[in-house]
Amino acid sequence: MSIVESVLAQKSGALIHVRSGDMVIEALRQMRDNRVRAVLVIDDGVLVGIVTLGDCAIKVLLPGLDAKQTPVDQVMTGNPMTVKPDDPLEGCMAMMAERGYRHLPVLDAGKVVGVISMGEVVKNIIRDLELNVNDLTGYIMADGPGG
Repeated sequence: MSIVESVLAQKSGALIHVRSGDMVIEALRQMRDNRVRAVLVIDDGVLVGIVTLGDCAIKVLLPGLDAKQTPVDQVMTGNPMTVKPDDPLEGCMAMMAERGYRHLPVLDAGKVVGVISMGEVVKNIIRDLELNVNDLTGYIMADGPGG
């Protein structure tokens, strides 16, 4: 069974984030430049929220607000659910599916160390299942019970 840390180990690059007082346009630039759909909102090293592409579309674009004049803290999800590096991916997937989340910030001893996405979680779980199937197939084809 894989844990959150295994997903983080596959990622490279710096933590993508904005401050709560930044304008939404900066969050959108970060998403575009880093090819992600969510950025963490961190003030003075403390996670205060997460803002997604959907938040920007629904809370800024649809009401006709200006992304250059709307602060991130008006559209972000404050105090988001978080996970720890040693949490099992199956539990993360269940939480994400149940609550409709696509991204979960990862905290280690209160410090932000990354973010995981539903796609990354699913890919890792599928990889683990494939490895299990291959191991079982090898066991059965070799000297399995009664063989």
